[in-house]
Amino acid sequence: MSATTGSTTPASTRTVFRAEGFSCPSCVAKIEKQVGRMKGVRDVTVKFASSRVEVDHDPAKATTEQIVDAIAKAGYTAAPSAF
Repeated sequence: MSATTGSTTPASTRTVFRAEGFSCPSCVAKIEKQVGRMKGVRDVTVKFASSRVEVDHDPAKATTEQIVDAIAKAGYTAAPSAF
């Protein structure tokens, strides 16, 4: 049985972004904080070495464009990645 009653889990999508402008590991925290505070975002993982940002989100609440904008607010450019 589920711990939550009377609710369903909204659809979640994992989108991978390529980010540019990383200069140090503290960049990771900036992006995770900015994207992680968005409504509809469930998880954010930033891979410093590969400049990848993996975001689990509800696309109805946090669109790809909104996530790119949030990464830009943290000071970095990003675009969705095919892999």
